[in-house]
Amino acid sequence: MNGYFRSDLQSKSPSVVKIEHKRRMMCLNENCLDPHQAIKESFLQRLESVSLNRYHSPVTAELRAKLAEYAQVEPQNLIWANGADDILFHSFLAARENENSFALSLAPSYFDFETFCDMVGMGIRFQHLNSDFSFDADEYLEKASHPDCKVAVLCNPNNPTGNLFPHSQLRHIVENLPNKLVLIDETYFEFSQASFASELHKHPNLLLVRSFSKAFSGSGLRFGYALSSAENIHELSKVFITFHSSLLSQAFALSILENKELFLDQVQRIILERDKIFEGLNELPKLKVQPSHTNFLAFSAGEKTPELYQHLLDNEIAVRDVSGLPKLKDHLRATVSCTDDNEAFLEAVGAWAQR
Repeated sequence: MNGYFRSDLQSKSPSVVKIEHKRRMMCLNENCLDPHQAIKESFLQRLESVSLNRYHSPVTAELRAKLAEYAQVEPQNLIWANGADDILFHSFLAARENENSFALSLAPSYFDFETFCDMVGMGIRFQHLNSDFSFDADEYLEKASHPDCKVAVLCNPNNPTGNLFPHSQLRHIVENLPNKLVLIDETYFEFSQASFASELHKHPNLLLVRSFSKAFSGSGLRFGYALSSAENIHELSKVFITFHSSLLSQAFALSILENKELFLDQVQRIILERDKIFEGLNELPKLKVQPSHTNFLAFSAGEKTPELYQHLLDNEIAVRDVSGLPKLKDHLRATVSCTDDNEAFLEAVGAWAQR
């Protein structure tokens, strides 16, 4: 027994992503566009004005202004970190009051809501989605109204189901939990165009979380940000270390925003590819595929799903097995990738379905 750290860590395990590594990686919702190759000259030019031997740089203020312009908020309404995951972790850290504190999430939803709550010593409770991936807002409100619930978490569009919840339903929750922090994960905003950013001034309890990992191809960059009231951002900043974000990543994020149309055009191509894959899977009698407002699709081959999963692995295609999650028995999740990956995926699934 190690007595140097929190006693509850003894029963926990380190956070590890367990995936298959194959030639075609369609399992982590990554974007196949290499951002460095896409904006190399712009980034290197930007880097000329950044002194990495210094803590402070003008690039920070430039990025804050550019990101605020993109998100259509004021600079004081945002904070960034090492990916949306880092924002989530620090949000739970800031919201936790004591060992009885918990967050409320829908299930299934983003895997790591539970991971990060667990890391900061915060509990998490769940409300299961209905079979069509909708949910009862009044039941959610009742559970979130518990005095020990410190964060009401919603992922929209939802991961790993891909569906978009009605804006009016989410607004109903935000309006009826004025004394609770309502955190909406908008990681897939660019694919859905659904956001509460324009309503932040109406809802002081609202915190939005976004990422550069999906639409902006920055999974390895680790850059995410939060949008909220200036007061909330100020309080949240108190749990971040002073220099929590490297100037290198700030310079790259700024270069991405200066070339945002290139990435947003890629989003549109992904949406077209997603719809093409959806149609292709939907034509196969052995499969059921779920509509999506993201860069991935959830699908099922019923009790034959494990067989299909292995068939894809045998064809060097890695997808995500999400069958252990509520309401997703016998389901897989595939990321929409580059055209050649997508075609190979459809060909492999089609060949399996015809056997």
